[in-house]
Amino acid sequence: MNRKPRPLIVVAAIILLSTSAWLGAEDSGDWRSLKNEAKRAKIDEMAQWSLDKVLAGREKAQPLYDACYGWAVFDNLKIALGFSGGGGNGVAVNTGTGERTYMKMGTAGIGLGLGGQKYQVVFLFQNEAVFNRFVEKGWKADASAQAAAGTDGANATTGFVNGIAVWQITDKGLMASADITGTKYWKNKKLN
Repeated sequence: MNRKPRPLIVVAAIILLSTSAWLGAEDSGDWRSLKNEAKRAKIDEMAQWSLDKVLAGREKAQPLYDACYGWAVFDNLKIALGFSGGGGNGVAVNTGTGERTYMKMGTAGIGLGLGGQKYQVVFLFQNEAVFNRFVEKGWKADASAQAAAGTDGANATTGFVNGIAVWQITDKGLMASADITGTKYWKNKKLN
């Protein structure tokens, strides 16, 4: 049986791709024309701002940061029009040595949704093994990757879950319940 693509799906895919390209170009400004050193500097600036935002006034985040082996921050853009997709850049930092590994992320899915969202995700890694596995082998977030916020909001995260604590920063503020399921993280070969 030869099935023709449904017009609605084709239109949604075209809109998603064109919207994603438009938002990505607008958001990144001259990102493509920047040299690698300038790209790393922009990522580092975003990462420090995001980490500072999580730590500022979050009494339960500071002890986790003080005890963590390393941390990572990603700047993400997600678009949804029936299909969802997104991507971004980030950096993972060993707190002991200060060594930085620049990384990428991507996400895709099918479901209800319409619109775009720009957000940052902040990870704290409890120990060397978890941090190194994230950096060296990459990581794919599954349903267990969500931090449990409950009704206490951003201060609810009191410990590491599977060696990782996660926060998401959106235009609505800081959320300890970060929905990062279906997202993959890997090394950025061009920036390392």
